[in-house]
Amino acid sequence: MSVAADIVATYCRPRRVMRRLLDLGMREDRALAVLMAGCVVVFVGQWPRLAREAHLTGQELNPLLGGALMAWIFIAPLLLYAVAMISHLAARVLGGKGSGYGARMALFWSFLAASPLILLHGLVAGFIGPGFQLQIVGVLWLVVFGWFWAMNLREAEWGAA
Repeated sequence: MSVAADIVATYCRPRRVMRRLLDLGMREDRALAVLMAGCVVVFVGQWPRLAREAHLTGQELNPLLGGALMAWIFIAPLLLYAVAMISHLAARVLGGKGSGYGARMALFWSFLAASPLILLHGLVAGFIGPGFQLQIVGVLWLVVFGWFWAMNLREAEWGAA
């Protein structure tokens, strides 16, 4: 399936999509591509908020975009790799039998699959600004991402058990 079709399918059956991704075999280039795609989407999702901030404060937009680029394309992937490792170690303590690759794919795929809500968050931040609406979208993203990650990690570490 295409990535877009897999993202849509994840909203209905996250464990089934994760199982299919894991059954494709351990390929670190695939995990890195999924992670980088998610980070690029989050970076793009920041543009409306940054444009609003630049307009309201009189700042230049380019340095704001450069900071977001550095954060999301260079620093966030390293942090997400560390979070994936910690989640794998925690799962092992709790009896998980999966691999580090499975834990990485679970986190990275969850991040990418929840990215449409990050785009919505960016639009709300850019057009409406801070407020109740932005908090609702942020909490919605957090809940969806958490659900995806929990289901995907369960599939990666414990399988059908």
